Amino acid sequence: MKKGAFFCNNQGNLDSVYGKGRKERVAEIVDLYPETITGENFSTHAEGLRNLEVVFSTWGMLQLEKSELEQLPALEAVFYGAGSVKGFAEPLLEQGITLMSAWGANAVPVAEFTLAQTLLACKGYFRNTRECGSPQIRRSGRPFRGKGVFTETVGLIGIGMIGSLVCELLKPFELEVIVHDPYLSDEKAGELGVEKVDLEELFSRSYVISNHLPNIPATRGMLDGELFASMREDAAFINTGRGAQVVEGDLIGVLEKRADLTALLDVTFPEPPEEDSAFYTLPNVQLSSHIAGSMNDEVVRMADYAIEEFLRWEQGEALKYQVTLEMLETMA
Repeated sequence: MKKGAFFCNNQGNLDSVYGKGRKERVAEIVDLYPETITGENFSTHAEGLRNLEVVFSTWGMLQLEKSELEQLPALEAVFYGAGSVKGFAEPLLEQGITLMSAWGANAVPVAEFTLAQTLLACKGYFRNTRECGSPQIRRSGRPFRGKGVFTETVGLIGIGMIGSLVCELLKPFELEVIVHDPYLSDEKAGELGVEKVDLEELFSRSYVISNHLPNIPATRGMLDGELFASMREDAAFINTGRGAQVVEGDLIGVLEKRADLTALLDVTFPEPPEEDSAFYTLPNVQLSSHIAGSMNDEVVRMADYAIEEFLRWEQGEALKYQVTLEMLETMA
């Protein structure tokens, strides 16, 4: 049995993600070290960890530098029950340690959230409910109605794990899905049943646009006023990616001029928006507090992915969610 330990600086996160019996499950499949290792107690336990082979973690993973990894000579793999590994991955990978991330698990609720907002946006739900707040408009029988779901065009920006899953979830609906992702192969686009287009065409053709760009320097400020101004009449923009990918001043300017557009923003930059941000007062903006990703009951799915990946790794099977140095360049 492999020798394993939990490494995490946030006990609350660890208890949540590995709750509902998942901690106990880890203890069944590895010889589990009795203490959770944190940045504060690492040096105290370093000698007892020299034979450690695997680490399980989640949000709050230690940033282990080369000097600390040298004190873990037997460490072979880290199974991370959460999404982004950018903050700690590089030293591990440079030492040849296998790393997996449960980004696939975190993609599920984001994709589900996007699907729900996309279908509602196609129906014109968000503008309709705004207008139904007016007795005059509601009683007139003329509140806004959207185009509907049948044969409308949905544009997805970024086809990584989340964007790909959104494509799959949209398949049962009779929608035309167009996408922009310079890394998407023609073969993969064919498998997903989507059309590749440039960013300008995506904005001008889509009735609903959803951002799933990775959070990397190259994508910051990518979505600007010229693109937003080109959106179709009554179109909607969904952002569950990152706020910094949007030139938010540009977006605000367009939304102020075009009351027909709707922005559904689960993320902003900064987050939350500044106190005087127009996002709070514009009637055609709907804010949510970064709730698309795994939360509450959903976070346990990430532990399941980590545990399942460990079992594959232990049996010498191909991993589904391994992270490599090359992948870090384009991953969120």
